[in-house]
Amino acid sequence: GNQKVRGDILPDNAQIEAEVRDYQALFFGDEHAERLRHLRERALALMEELSDFSPYLTGAVLNGTAGEHSDIHLQLFAESSKDVAVFLLNQNVNYEVSEAPHFRQPGRTVEVLSFFWQGEAAHLALYEHDDLRHSGKGGPQKRLERADLAAVRQLLNTENDE
Repeated sequence: GNQKVRGDILPDNAQIEAEVRDYQALFFGDEHAERLRHLRERALALMEELSDFSPYLTGAVLNGTAGEHSDIHLQLFAESSKDVAVFLLNQNVNYEVSEAPHFRQPGRTVEVLSFFWQGEAAHLALYEHDDLRHSGKGGPQKRLERADLAAVRQLLNTENDE
């Protein structure tokens, strides 16, 4: 415990997520696939409602590790976070406000609106529109960390083909 461990000894997030998916497939089989599809369909419906705010799906629903108690996480890129809040209020959506760390600026936070959407918990992280240019960049080894509307539709279509 007194020695520093080399970073390459421990698995990275992609390896851990792969093992979680294997575990879920082994022990939950069709139940997990149905739950994941359900969450992705709810996420797509919410993204379509929020299409004016450049929504992106992130987290366990995107990477396939979502389970029974997983929530939908979206990143929105709007000119003003107030526009999103007003949109939700006009749709009679009651939400709670919290904060989360900014994905690329340590020490900075973004506003998060949380509510229930079609029976599922949803969390909208509100970023400035300019943040869209700086997100999701990585090398060829970088796993998909967010997906826009077209990518989520493609993901669901791919599931249909399997």
